[in-house]
Amino acid sequence: MKLTDFDYHLPSDRIAQSPLQQRDASRLLVVDRDTRVFHHTQFSQISEYLPDAALLVLNDTKVIPARLIGSKSGTGGKIELLLIREKEPDTCEVLAKPRRSLHIGTQVIFGNSALTAEVLAKPDDGHCIVRFNYNGEFSAILADVGMMPLPPYIRRPPNAEDKVRYQSVYAATEGAIAAPTAGLHFTQELLEELKNNGIETAMLTLHVGPGTFQPVKVENIVAHKMHAEYIHLAETEANRIRTAREAGRKIVAIGTTVVRSLETAGTTGTVHPYSGYSELFIYPGHRFNAVDALVTNFHLPKSTLLMLVSAFAGRDLIQQAYQEALQHNYRFYSYGDAMLIL
Repeated sequence: MKLTDFDYHLPSDRIAQSPLQQRDASRLLVVDRDTRVFHHTQFSQISEYLPDAALLVLNDTKVIPARLIGSKSGTGGKIELLLIREKEPDTCEVLAKPRRSLHIGTQVIFGNSALTAEVLAKPDDGHCIVRFNYNGEFSAILADVGMMPLPPYIRRPPNAEDKVRYQSVYAATEGAIAAPTAGLHFTQELLEELKNNGIETAMLTLHVGPGTFQPVKVENIVAHKMHAEYIHLAETEANRIRTAREAGRKIVAIGTTVVRSLETAGTTGTVHPYSGYSELFIYPGHRFNAVDALVTNFHLPKSTLLMLVSAFAGRDLIQQAYQEALQHNYRFYSYGDAMLIL
């Protein structure tokens, strides 16, 4: 299967640069895989289309202010770090720009010297390993000097609104550097309405990493290697999902991160508790074990997310759905509109 099979043209003005004033005011394209019929509605009306007694599975990861802009000690040269994951206490794997100007031992200063970083290593994978030095609590300092790591296609600096809107209303477990964007459309009121209609929720955690934006550089997509992301599915939640499936209730994944998590934890057809990293790459031909329906945003051309959605609904149907969305002026990507695939 070729990379060009997942390409499409998207005018730049269709990329949402800011969130709507109301989360659930976004549009919703409902895609029926059986009838291949499309329905246009508003996200606030999603309960009209969800299967009866469905179980929604949500990703409760919380985005941290992982983007740091500082200066090199001595020269004052600008350095930007994006935290990827903690290797050990106060030592992190990061993406650095410009990486070439960093050397082992280089010191980078952030804020009013409240936080400094020393480069410990420059692995062959293009990342850096740094050790942070500070006084106080790291999370509090990061909240003060760090910025929300908005995706590169949002062509503006992050602002105070992003600190709230680039998180789901149920975000709780810190560790992501990008939001699981399908969840951004939910309000607490909508979740309560769904509960009153017999739609329950279960939670898991997948800390979204840089693999979300990592381009696929090989024409034969099977040769692409996913960046590992941490998943935690507690025993209580795994039991709830398994019990729901055994009762014939539909499992609705809220976002591609939930699909990856459930398919990682359910490779034998039954979802089990899981805690660890996953490099699962889902592309057409994948046999789904744990997901019956999917809520997702509209994804970048040639991206692994578009490949996952194409695996779930079929490449031809997804191509038709994207053209439908373009013709009806839907907004794309993180702050854009959504699809419900049944």
